Amino acid sequence: MPLTVGDKAPDFTLPSHLDKDITLSSLRGKTVVLVFFPQAWTPI
Repeated sequence: MPLTVGDKAPDFTLPSHLDKDITLSSLRGKTVVLVFFPQAWTPI
């Protein structure tokens, strides 16, 4: 899903390292940095 500057990111849920689900909407108003990287065994 392509986004452009100014678009709101769609809400999503991911597990945290503490086995607790975190939703993007629960972080509203906070600074959020998302970093995506390939898994170690996948080509770039």
